[in-house]
Amino acid sequence: MIDTKEFYDYLLKKDLSFFVGVPDSLLKNLCACITDNCSKKNNIIAANEGNAIGISSGYYLSTGKPGVVYMQNSGIGNAVNPLLSLASDEVYKIPMLLLIGYRGEPGIKDEPQHKKQGEVTLALLEAMDIKYLVLDTNYKEQIDECYNYMKEYEQPVALVIRKNTFTDYKLSISNSPYELTREEALKTLIDLIGNDFIVSTTGKTSREIFEIREARGEGHGNDFLTVGSMGHTASIAFGMSLNTKKNIYCIDGDGSFIMHTGGFGIIANNADSNFKYILINNGAHESVGGQPTVGFDINVGKILEGFGFKNIYEAKTKEEIKSSFLNLKNEKLACLIIYTKQGSRSDLGRPTITPIENKKMLMMALKGEEK
Repeated sequence: MIDTKEFYDYLLKKDLSFFVGVPDSLLKNLCACITDNCSKKNNIIAANEGNAIGISSGYYLSTGKPGVVYMQNSGIGNAVNPLLSLASDEVYKIPMLLLIGYRGEPGIKDEPQHKKQGEVTLALLEAMDIKYLVLDTNYKEQIDECYNYMKEYEQPVALVIRKNTFTDYKLSISNSPYELTREEALKTLIDLIGNDFIVSTTGKTSREIFEIREARGEGHGNDFLTVGSMGHTASIAFGMSLNTKKNIYCIDGDGSFIMHTGGFGIIANNADSNFKYILINNGAHESVGGQPTVGFDINVGKILEGFGFKNIYEAKTKEEIKSSFLNLKNEKLACLIIYTKQGSRSDLGRPTITPIENKKMLMMALKGEEK
């Protein structure tokens, strides 16, 4: 394993001191180290990976120094366009060091949403003509090689990082001003939603919904448990809502909301009254290590109003969720924002049904509702 702080310090030694990206579970120790030791100005947690490539490019243009961009390999998809049409050698030639978490690495057990991404990660980098090294304990020599490559060729270069590469580094998480946990909020919401349909965001939200249903002996046919495609949960729910009379409740998270916010303008201008949006905001990318988002620093309600949502309700307790829910259910383009603290059960499991089984259950349930 690589000592996390020593790796970080060696990056600084090479004057690689500006960090930007989207947190990843395989990089959580490194991201925690960066957050604890780097000023906020020099560690920007971006909305999405393309956003991070743009920020790093601007940093280089103003300083002449490459930035360090961290991401999960699933985020390569968001980064492809700016890497090819902005940073490449045939356009502006902008160097940056990409730190990419290797989820779904072939031969390593992982969740289904990561398997395909892992199979194609190295091929994607090769197709984009991005030089890469798979990080190992000779990291100083590898960082030197990357640094020299960026200096000579003015090109992005990647370090692909396997599971359990870095030593543990615990992020210091400040106390939350809210008492409600996400799971408590979800239990309350499921009681209120009843037989309507749920589309839940990727990460611990969907895992908790699955386990709540299991504990109650309920089925999963009315839930679409989004396990990948972060940031697109609301779009999935909106697309479903166009072809059913049943209410479709999107249960989103602040990291997902921020990642592709622009989609909400499209939703607000096209949704019918059966699309219902619920945002659980804990101010963090909790599922990948607890790195902060700007969820507590921006006015989400005003943003949604600007896109065209009509009525915004906020809740910090179970009672406030219950009192707001009737309005949410009966009004068009209403939104409920629930503020919670970080934290989940240590024994929180994962869905025991496959994504394909979940899809088939949902489609059967939707078809049955239309009869």
